[in-house]
Amino acid sequence: MDALHLSLNPEADELLSRDSFALLSGMLLDQQIPMERAFAGPYVVAERLGDTDQLDPCQLASMEIDAVIALVAGPPAVHRYPKAMATRLHALASMMCDEYSGNTALIWDGAEDGRDCLRRLKALPGFGDQKARIFLALLLKTGRLPENLSGAADACSPYGDPGVHMSVADVTGPESLDRVRVWKKQQKDAAKNKQ
Repeated sequence: MDALHLSLNPEADELLSRDSFALLSGMLLDQQIPMERAFAGPYVVAERLGDTDQLDPCQLASMEIDAVIALVAGPPAVHRYPKAMATRLHALASMMCDEYSGNTALIWDGAEDGRDCLRRLKALPGFGDQKARIFLALLLKTGRLPENLSGAADACSPYGDPGVHMSVADVTGPESLDRVRVWKKQQKDAAKNKQ
């Protein structure tokens, strides 16, 4: 398994690298804020809970929603939409606790193949098709999927394709983050020119 460099904060990246729920939570938060801020968010929440060794989904799930909103709202706020994202984080934690016994990695470790894993990811609160494909690509490219999980690259294409710089799945540090940002800007510019 590769070490992750998504938040550009060593402590936050260590948590993401060892804690599947923290990584999944970072992907959930990766919306309408800079990627590195989103992926630092799980560490901030864990720190506010008093344990930076892990982000326990069952602990979050057992909390009242107002307490989770307060954790995300800060100050400083973990996300620009703290109430909405705290509600999604609470729902995600509840699902992990109820359906996966608090073991987030069972989503991919228990999947039959890449398509089944993608289906499981798309069923998560806050995960649409694109976010699920990008997260599957991240798992694939960083060696977090079981070796015998067939069809993962096809299920997350084009995000799992080698040599692309399209998403968080391709970020290994500041230089690759810049390449992803360039690609995203090109896509935005192309979309504007079509209008």
